[in-house]
Amino acid sequence: MARSKKTQAIVDGTLAMAVPDDTVGLGVDIVEIERIRKIIKRSPAFVEKVYSAAERAYCDDHAHPEVHYATRFAAKEAVLKALGTGFSEGIRPLDVEVRRTAKGRPYVVLTGQAREVARHQNVREIPISLSFTHTDAVACAMAITDESVAAQERRRDPMEELTRQFKEARTFLDELPASEGSGSSGAA
Repeated sequence: MARSKKTQAIVDGTLAMAVPDDTVGLGVDIVEIERIRKIIKRSPAFVEKVYSAAERAYCDDHAHPEVHYATRFAAKEAVLKALGTGFSEGIRPLDVEVRRTAKGRPYVVLTGQAREVARHQNVREIPISLSFTHTDAVACAMAITDESVAAQERRRDPMEELTRQFKEARTFLDELPASEGSGSSGAA
C-alpha cells in the first residue's frame, strides 16, 4: 500500500525518535540446543561452572534438560549484552542467574561483578523473555536505567497531547462571539 508523502514523513519521524544514549540496553542471544547438549555430554563440569544449583535443579527436572540449559545460557548472554559487557570486567556466568516466579515468569538475579556493573549503570530492572524451538534457544533482555524511566515520564503521551489540543481548540471556538441574526435552527 502506497503512503502519501505526509504520512510517510510522520512514520519516518516516529521511527527516527532519538533514544537517549546509555538509558536502555538491549541484548538478544540465540544458542543451538544441540551444541549445549554436546558440551554437557563432553564436559559434565560445564553445568557446575555456568549454572547455579537452582538453575541445574530446574533444568534437570525436565525431560530434555539441554533445552533449558541452552535457554538459560542464551539469557545470561543477552543480559550481559544489555549491560554492554559480555563476559568481561570480571563477570562470570554464575553472576547471572535465571529464576522463575511462582507463576513461571522468568526473571534475572545478578550477583558479584554483574551486580556492581548494573549498579554503576543505575540499572533499575532487567526484564527477560525466553523461548525455544526444536533446534534453538533464544533470549532477550533489556537493562532499564533510572534515566530511561525519568525520560519516559517526561515524554507526553500522544493521546493526552491530542486531547489537550482538542480541548484548547474547543475552548477557542466556544469563546468566539456568536454572530447575530444567524438564524441558526441548530440543524446542520
